[in-house]
Amino acid sequence: KTKKIFISYTIDTMSGLITAAISGIAWCFCTASASLCSSWCGNDKPSTIPPSASSGRKRSVLLLTLSVVVALIFQYAVAPQMQPDQTAANAPKIGEYLVNAWTDGCAYENNPDLVQVCSGNSGVYRASSAAFAFFCIFGVAAKCRPTANREAWPAKYVLFLFLCIGSVFISNDPLFIPIYLNVARTGSAIFTLFQQLILVDIAFNWNESWLAKADQAEIDEGAGKGRKWLAAILASCAILYIGSIAGIIIMYVVFGGCSTNDAFISITLVMSVICTVVQLTKSETGSLLTSAFMTMYATYLCGTAVSKNPNSQCNPKLGETSTGTIIIGLLLAAMSLLWTGWSYTADKRVGGRQEEAAAAPSEGDEEKIATTKVGGVVLNNDTYGAADVPTAESTNEDDHDAVSDPSSFNNSWKLNAILALVSCWYAMALTGWGTVEKRGNIANPDVGEVSMWMLIVSQWIAMLLYLWTLIAPLMCPHRDFS
Repeated sequence: KTKKIFISYTIDTMSGLITAAISGIAWCFCTASASLCSSWCGNDKPSTIPPSASSGRKRSVLLLTLSVVVALIFQYAVAPQMQPDQTAANAPKIGEYLVNAWTDGCAYENNPDLVQVCSGNSGVYRASSAAFAFFCIFGVAAKCRPTANREAWPAKYVLFLFLCIGSVFISNDPLFIPIYLNVARTGSAIFTLFQQLILVDIAFNWNESWLAKADQAEIDEGAGKGRKWLAAILASCAILYIGSIAGIIIMYVVFGGCSTNDAFISITLVMSVICTVVQLTKSETGSLLTSAFMTMYATYLCGTAVSKNPNSQCNPKLGETSTGTIIIGLLLAAMSLLWTGWSYTADKRVGGRQEEAAAAPSEGDEEKIATTKVGGVVLNNDTYGAADVPTAESTNEDDHDAVSDPSSFNNSWKLNAILALVSCWYAMALTGWGTVEKRGNIANPDVGEVSMWMLIVSQWIAMLLYLWTLIAPLMCPHRDFS
């Protein structure tokens, strides 16, 4: 009996030790996994360092990437199965509910193709609304707690995935159609206008940047050394204009013969010529490089617009559905959407501290600035370079003030606001602004008449804005447009 008790005690002890060992190994594994996950998508800076306006940008755009992928899966893989005669309808208990949820609000009973298009649109709205809600929620969180943009990212990704999964079981009407549809249209229109303003600003900044480098070369390297930058400006102008002319010729050859396409291409050519002539003959604010950039951008938008024409007689590329074109189409759509999300959330775009640093100083600060050595190019200033270099002690004090200054925390929410608008914009890009029509396929997912018109209207807005920047100083000479 004593032997049996000893054996039982030994077994219990060994079981406890084995269980403890397994638990310890599991705990180490989970800790290591959490550490790896946190290092990949968690905090990257101490909480004492103030976040910039683009803090959390990489992780936010990665989440936008995930939402675009989910939207395409919902639109072209899930929605076709959510039809009355497809796989989902045969699922036990929830099959009929899912079909009704995804087709609710799609009043096209006599046309199954349009019902499927409507269901595909609702799939995009599900992923887009999840991303929109996510960025709105954490935009408010970043406004209240500025470091929120770089905290708890593993939990944020999990929350977003739960939002996407939960949206599958929500009926289209009324949340997605028409409520979110109208929200997305409004947000997309705001972002489209913002996009054109930024492009015009980029065109001017490019020319100003290279002229500044030419001036710096003249100062640092001697007379005549800035000519290389001026030559680069002329070479860029030549490349952009030659590329634009070639693009217009190709569009006439490939997409010509159709009244709509011919009108778009001709208007692009005429507007480009008008802007360039006004810039060369009348304007004092524009430059040839800026005009060349805007001409190339207008040509690009025109080419994109005519390629979205759903009329097969106007679009010879329509209907190509080989495996290669499907892969290329999806990659181009995803890359263009993600590049938009990335480029328009740069620190300068969302009001980062660079802009605050560039603000004009007050009178009380001028004396302080005059005794501080600054970086960059300072023109027409004989005292530049003669001031004392600040000491390490004063530098440390400035760094401490930058860390503790609450005003440097104020812009981190703007990243979320921009990405919320981008979420609305990509929903409209993939659904033709919510229209239910016979559009493109998975090889060209954003083909459609509304998409075509939105692109060409965006081009007209951009060119008219640029033309206004050229003639406004002439029409209102007493106003400061600098």
